[in-house]
Amino acid sequence: MIMIRHELKQNRISLAAWTAAVGFLLVICILIFPEMKEEMDGVSDMFASMGSFTEAFGMDKISFGTLTGFYAVECGNILGLGGAFFSALCGVSILAKEEKDHTAEFLLTHPVSRARIVTCKLAAAGLQIVLLNAVIYAASIGSIAAIGEEIPWKEVSLLHLAYLLLQIEIAAVCFGISAFLRHGGMGIGLGAAAVLYFLNLIANITDSAEFLRYITPFGYAEGSDIVTSVSLEWGLVALGLAYGAAGIAAAYMKYCRKDIA
Repeated sequence: MIMIRHELKQNRISLAAWTAAVGFLLVICILIFPEMKEEMDGVSDMFASMGSFTEAFGMDKISFGTLTGFYAVECGNILGLGGAFFSALCGVSILAKEEKDHTAEFLLTHPVSRARIVTCKLAAAGLQIVLLNAVIYAASIGSIAAIGEEIPWKEVSLLHLAYLLLQIEIAAVCFGISAFLRHGGMGIGLGAAAVLYFLNLIANITDSAEFLRYITPFGYAEGSDIVTSVSLEWGLVALGLAYGAAGIAAAYMKYCRKDIA
């Protein structure tokens, strides 16, 4: 617990900044919905005729004139990208930073196994992701209530659950990568999250690239699909969690045998 508390304390400013930034943008999006609601039908018709662009963001399946449709696309993209970047940074830096900052020598002199170190750091990364999502979920529900709209509990909850699972998967995969790095990997983490996001856009545009949905976690966090079917694609979720488990297993195997100088 001491190590977990230390990690949370060390990363509290980063966690607060990311939570505030993503939460603020989500709240602003929700608060401007009533003013845009009257014009959304025309916007939906315009987007519906934009071909590949429309399909890329799933705007051919939903209406911007409804809160769920607006929330799925606008708020979903903010939470999807912001959450993915934060979780990637959490995962990819939490092990590598010990060698980058030359604190590994001090840490490893303590009577604690390397497996214990990996477990505590993994738990700290997971707690940060859960805290960010809990605050943002509460802010979103509060904002919807503030504008006088009926809260679509199931749709909003499923959307936030999908993005929480997405972030856990990305963090776990980046956590595995972190065990192989020696000098930090901020660029690798952010790049991986961005690539996964764009792979989903490509999969949406063309049927020949639909197999990419089995690679990227954004495939099961597609807002338009979730609010339309009011369910998650649990097959893709299970596959994503398997990728995350593989990343965690790689972290244990590599870090426990790694030559740390």
